[in-house]
Amino acid sequence: MMLARAIHFDESDMNVFHSPARTGEWCIAGGFEFSNWSEADLTGKARQAFSNGWLGVETFGRVTFVAVTRIEPSELEALEAALAAHFVQIYGAPSMEAARQVAKEELHHMAELCADQDPNTLLTVARELTDAGVKESFRMLEPRDAGIDQFAIHGSLDDEPHHH
Repeated sequence: MMLARAIHFDESDMNVFHSPARTGEWCIAGGFEFSNWSEADLTGKARQAFSNGWLGVETFGRVTFVAVTRIEPSELEALEAALAAHFVQIYGAPSMEAARQVAKEELHHMAELCADQDPNTLLTVARELTDAGVKESFRMLEPRDAGIDQFAIHGSLDDEPHHH
């Protein structure tokens, strides 16, 4: 199964987002954070997160670019749990069970977005407020279009020690 990780090409995300995601963390669109927003909320860094931010599922920070990559079922389980806990703590979801259902849906939506993409394809998100609520659109960028083959992410190397 494919999902997407946060990727940074420069320091700009550190400056434009109130809370930047960590390089390599798994991300979802995270539009739910903006469901009750109005024009008045869209100022400064909040506007940037709204307009172009993916949501990291570890730090719950935002990132501009994510890169499609394979995710293991065990990792997906961990993400579901982390996201469910976030819904309980931050959004007052009634129970972990209820929250887990929503978390599953969010991750499933992201997986569908990534499903037919080649590994390392970059995704961007654009949101706007319409009368009907938040409208999200997504763009795919081939790694070679972006000229970033050298930035390909192959998981993080410091997760576990490799013994030779």
